[in-house]
Amino acid sequence: MSATVFTGVRVFDGSGTPPFPAEVRVEGERIVQVAREAAVPREGARIVDGRGGVLMPGLVEAHAHLSWPTSVERFVPGMSLPEQDLVLNTARNARILLDHGFTSAYSAGALDRTVEITLKAAIDAGGMPGPRLVPSSVEREPPIESAMMDPGKVDEHGRGPEAVRAFVKGCAALGAKSLKFLLSGESALKPGASMELLYTEDEARAAGEQARESDVWLTAHAHAAEAVKMGLRHGFRVLYHCTYADEEALDMMEARKDEIFVAPTLGIVQATLDAVPPPHFDMRHMKEDAAIVLERQRRLVPELRRRGVRVLPGGDYGFPFNPNGRNARDLELFVRHLGYTPAEALSAATMLGGQIMGLDGELGMVRKGFLADLLLVDGDPCQDVAILQDKSRLSAIMKDGRFHKSPEGRQ
Repeated sequence: MSATVFTGVRVFDGSGTPPFPAEVRVEGERIVQVAREAAVPREGARIVDGRGGVLMPGLVEAHAHLSWPTSVERFVPGMSLPEQDLVLNTARNARILLDHGFTSAYSAGALDRTVEITLKAAIDAGGMPGPRLVPSSVEREPPIESAMMDPGKVDEHGRGPEAVRAFVKGCAALGAKSLKFLLSGESALKPGASMELLYTEDEARAAGEQARESDVWLTAHAHAAEAVKMGLRHGFRVLYHCTYADEEALDMMEARKDEIFVAPTLGIVQATLDAVPPPHFDMRHMKEDAAIVLERQRRLVPELRRRGVRVLPGGDYGFPFNPNGRNARDLELFVRHLGYTPAEALSAATMLGGQIMGLDGELGMVRKGFLADLLLVDGDPCQDVAILQDKSRLSAIMKDGRFHKSPEGRQ
């Protein structure tokens, strides 16, 4: 069994407490010892001298779109690619996330029914680099004029409870673990759409019942207060946005705080505000909506935290103006806009990340018995979380006890 010892490091363990001097021993895919201000056994181990850097858990992306085309390595002026290109580009994006320190990703929907499922199998088999993945199928929305997805994929969904049941059952049979429903519309695409409900109560109920039967998780795009409540009533596990949540919705979220996760997706909001589009592309309405969303999230998220609701970074990356690979920017935005300290933002992306992945007690912390998903950082992200946006500051990246990026020159 392979072993690695990290020495000369300060450990950020994921809990939110300040980094502390320690040595860490990894055997196989697990952390077997964390010794504060003490030494761990060296026998049979590769020794990695961290030279005063911070050793921390791998980051978790809570709103991953690996099949969204654009990345920091490739600009795609749109949201569609030929089938073969889509498959290869999705694999590239998986490697890019891992290159940037994201050792896990929770999917918020794909552009193809099976591309993420196939990708996960290849990653798990060691055939290609990428984060551990909770895979999704296509985002589900009923056929509507402002549909986000390709019409050919939307039309097959149909209306009514039985169509919804069939969709959930079919995706689960293909191997999807998380299924996303657009319970509300999106005002960035159509003015006022965020306040529109796209599903009936009976359809949402059918989704929840079939998800429990098929043992899959449900995720909701939900801006409107009534969409948030609908998701909560019917067992949706992850709620994205929640922009217009009212007092009743907040009370419902608090009541289910141990069962749900919320991600406000600040990355796409900030990217929209920052975007400088070409002359032929009018983003004025999108920017106006983004300003409204950001102001509401500044008020919403502190209240959710006060109530004990788990809020995670994850910013809808993969659009032309918000590329995959920029994901660590969300941590900085949590500090800039939502009142988090750097350590609190890091804890949300690591400890809470392990929980959203369904691996509470196994992932997202530097503790004995946890999976060895680790980053060795040149510098202290608890002082400046923005350094995680520079992948050159990641001296080493380990997933499942194996180096994706080896700490050359530090042995």
